[in-house]
Amino acid sequence: MDFSLTSFPKLETERLLLRQETPEDAEAVLAVFTDPTVTRFHDLDTFTAIEEAFGVIERRTQRFKTGRGVRWGIARKQDNIVIGSCGFNWNKQAQSAEVGYELASAFWRQGIMTEALDAILQFGFTEIGLQFVLAEVIPGNIASKTLLEKLGFQSQGILRQHGFWKGQYHDLEQFVLAKAAQPE
Repeated sequence: MDFSLTSFPKLETERLLLRQETPEDAEAVLAVFTDPTVTRFHDLDTFTAIEEAFGVIERRTQRFKTGRGVRWGIARKQDNIVIGSCGFNWNKQAQSAEVGYELASAFWRQGIMTEALDAILQFGFTEIGLQFVLAEVIPGNIASKTLLEKLGFQSQGILRQHGFWKGQYHDLEQFVLAKAAQPE
């Protein structure tokens, strides 16, 4: 298990660059999170100020620097502008991670998140040595559930009142993808 990445891992897919977000990406991050359709199922409120985008970028940078996880900015190869993010929060003892993600609504239903998550899952299982990856989704988020199932995640059922954000408790459906389920 190598959770101690010495430098930020840059990944590339057919259409995407998965890279570390920088303060120069703040406008693009703000554009993603000012859309209430993006934040509807997210544990962040809809953004109203650029400082919120700087804060998210800084928290993600610190999470990586302190070895608690990695969050890639998803940028299109053609212009290198961030249109979303995806990444892991590590559970080192369990050799596992929880995956999280969001994408600007203009890019939904184009296979972009499938492409991005497939790349980071392969990285997590082969380079980090993860044994399994968890995802928790609000039951009404059908697009997210469909995405996870397409990637091979299996539902483990509903965790009642498991999340708390935006002033209320939320039921969460937990999904798991085991390394053993990955094609070699």
